[in-house]
Amino acid sequence: MGENKITTGKTGTGVRQLYLLRTACCRVFFVPFFGIPGNGGTSLSAHKGDFDLERENCILISNSKNWIEQAAVDQLRGVAKLPGVVKAVGLPDLHPGKTPVGMAVLSRERFYPHLIGNDIGCGMSLFSTGVKQKKFKMEKWETRLNSIRELGDIPCDNPYEGFCPVKDLGTIGTGNHFAEFQCLEHVYREEEAERLGLLEGRIMLLVHSGSRGYGQEILNRFYSPEGLPEDGEEGSRYLAEHDSAILWAGRNRMVTAKKLLAYLGVESEVNPLLESCHNYLERTEEGWLHRKGSVSTKRGAVVIPGSRGSLSYVCVPAADTAVSLDSVSHGAGRKWARSICKSRIDRRYDRDSIRSTKLKSRVVCHDTNLLFAEAPEAYKNVEQVIASLEDYGLIDVVATLRPLLTYKG
Repeated sequence: MGENKITTGKTGTGVRQLYLLRTACCRVFFVPFFGIPGNGGTSLSAHKGDFDLERENCILISNSKNWIEQAAVDQLRGVAKLPGVVKAVGLPDLHPGKTPVGMAVLSRERFYPHLIGNDIGCGMSLFSTGVKQKKFKMEKWETRLNSIRELGDIPCDNPYEGFCPVKDLGTIGTGNHFAEFQCLEHVYREEEAERLGLLEGRIMLLVHSGSRGYGQEILNRFYSPEGLPEDGEEGSRYLAEHDSAILWAGRNRMVTAKKLLAYLGVESEVNPLLESCHNYLERTEEGWLHRKGSVSTKRGAVVIPGSRGSLSYVCVPAADTAVSLDSVSHGAGRKWARSICKSRIDRRYDRDSIRSTKLKSRVVCHDTNLLFAEAPEAYKNVEQVIASLEDYGLIDVVATLRPLLTYKG
């Protein structure tokens, strides 16, 4: 098999070598030198010739143990063919959606609002609660949360000046959004963990939510399959509203954390530890960088959660992440479509067992269909996603966080 060796970054044992391979459906496939990735049935053949970042514009980051659905790869290939797209990168959590989720896309002269999607500003915020783990009362908090149908049942005022465009401020919405109380499970880099405020014996709160309907309103007004020219009036108006959605999505996560803890009787100050957005458009020196289910590596440490039944990973990005368009995964990525989840696992659970996990955490959710649609089995293995990112020298794991109590709805 003919090969092109290239180097990207360094590891503790020297320079990492990757092979560049062409696939039938995705023009470029990066593979660690020790193996060929599982490719969903796609045949691989060696690519001969010099590596050209401009020409080889569709790249998938994965390894041999990380399964990626063929439909997602096909969608990624379609995105790479859009006018003006320079490069499309699929990350290990890539899965199909209206547009593929778990990707970063670089374009020039025009950008595409529909690649960002309808939840502009969706992201993860990790907060310290000031609650000691030995004072955490699982049953008391679970009972208290079970007394409300959704977070909208807890009254909330807008604490910020001006009009709030977000519907139901202080709520998380449905789907894969959640508010989860966590504790430190294992520390791999003590100094970095301490710097980030990840303290042993303390309760943290991870909130995953977005712009709560505001992003959908924006997409409805600016959707264009041809994209928007970067120097047009319509593009300028989209960017202004896009930036507003990002601002309010972050504010919504903060308000959610504060009101949730107040409802549970926590009086200590809520402090943000980590903040990352994974649905947004960024202007860079190279062009317009679209992130749909991917997180920037240029804004510090990130938290990458799996399902409600797995650990979350706090990671620091590597110095050189150009191969992935300076992006890493935002989570584990779905394995099953929501519509088929209940039929596949209905007999495995009863009313109570669906609300607990193998990690002994509990889940509060009053929507049975949502409980099944978001079951741990519906998601890929987050450990394999993390391993793929590590294989390519994109991250270092600082610590893992264990779920204690997850609220959905």
